Amino acid sequence: MTDRREAAGPRAVIDLGALRANLRTLTARAPRRSCIAVVKADAYGHGAVPVARELLANGVEALAVVTVDEASELRRAGVGAPVLVLAGPRGADEARALLSCRATAVVHHEAGVRWMEEAAAEAGRVARVQLEIDTGMRRMGVAPDEAIAFAERVAQADGLELEGVFTHFACADSEDPASSLEQCRLFRALLEALAERGLRGLRVHAANSAATLSPEILAALPEATAIRPGLALYGVQPAPHLGAGVLEPVMSLRAPVLQLHRVPAGGSVGYGATWRASADTRVATLGLGYADGLAWRASSRAAIWLAGAARPIAGRVSMDSVGVEVGEADVAIGDEALLWGDVPGGGREQRVEAVARECGVLHYELLVRVGERIRRDFVHGSV
Repeated sequence: MTDRREAAGPRAVIDLGALRANLRTLTARAPRRSCIAVVKADAYGHGAVPVARELLANGVEALAVVTVDEASELRRAGVGAPVLVLAGPRGADEARALLSCRATAVVHHEAGVRWMEEAAAEAGRVARVQLEIDTGMRRMGVAPDEAIAFAERVAQADGLELEGVFTHFACADSEDPASSLEQCRLFRALLEALAERGLRGLRVHAANSAATLSPEILAALPEATAIRPGLALYGVQPAPHLGAGVLEPVMSLRAPVLQLHRVPAGGSVGYGATWRASADTRVATLGLGYADGLAWRASSRAAIWLAGAARPIAGRVSMDSVGVEVGEADVAIGDEALLWGDVPGGGREQRVEAVARECGVLHYELLVRVGERIRRDFVHGSV
C-alpha cells in the first residue's frame, strides 16, 4: 500500500472571492437597496466572523442572525456593524443582553416589547427594535390584523426606537409567484396604513435569497429599502430555477483517505453489512462522517469525487468515516476527496444541491451540519 502523503484532517475550504462575487450578483438585482446579510447558524456553516468581515468590507450595511448568542459572538470578534436578531428576546435576560451588545431586537409580541422596555430603562439607553409582520409564513411575527396597533404601541414605547418593519416569504422558491405576490400586496397595504399614522422612514425588507433572484417578486415591493439574502450568498441555489449559472459555490468540503481495503466479490462494508461488492474491488475509507456534515442518508446513495471521478459511497456512513468504492483507480492514503464544491484543478463543480438531492435532504441541512471539528481554510480563490 502506497502512502502518497500524510492524511490530514477533513477541511472546508471557504472561497471569499466567490462570496464577494455572489454578493455582487445579488445586489445588482436590487439597485438602490442596501443589503442585510444573513449570517445565522455560523453563516450557514461557513464561519460567521470571517464571512461577516468580508461582507461588510464589500458593501453590506447590516447583518442578521437568529439568537442573542450569535450577535454576541460577532461583537466579541470586533464586528461593529448593525446586527438584527431575528428571533428577538426570549426573556428579560436576553433583552438585557441584546441591549448590552448593541444589537437590534425583533419584537413579535407584547412580552418582547415589555422585556426591551425594561432593559432600556435599567440601562438608561434607547433600544433599537424592528417589527416582523406575519403575512403568510405563520412562524414568527405579528398577525396582520394586529400589526398597526402593535406598531403604534412600539413606536410610543418609552426607551424604544422603531427602526424597521419586515416580513418573510413562505413560497418565494416556488415557480409560481402567486403566493409571494399576495404577501407583497398585504404587506404594502399595511405599510400604507402605517404611513397614514405617521410611521414613515422605516427600514423595510422582505426579499430573502429566492425573492432577490425572482424579478417579479422583487418588483412587487418597491417600498423595500433593503434585501435580506442568506443561502444565495454562499453560492447555493434556493431552487433549481433560481440562480442557475450565476452563483459560485463558496464552500468545498474535503476529506482525506485514511485507509484502503481490498474487498472480494460478495464482501461487505460498514455497519449492518448493507453493501456488498458485486466483484473484486477496493474501498477507500475517508475521514469524515455524519458528525461532520455528511448525511447518514447518503449511505450507498450519493457519490464523492476522488481520483478524477465521482465514486459511489459503499455502505453506511459512520459517525467519523465513510467508505467509497474506488476499484483500481490511482488512490493512496493521504489523497483528498471532495464531498461538494469546486473540483480540484478547476473546470467543474460537485454542487451541494446535487448531493442533497442524492441524499434526500435539504441542501441547507448539509451546510449547517458541517461541524466544529472541520477546519475552515479561508482563501480568495479555489485551491
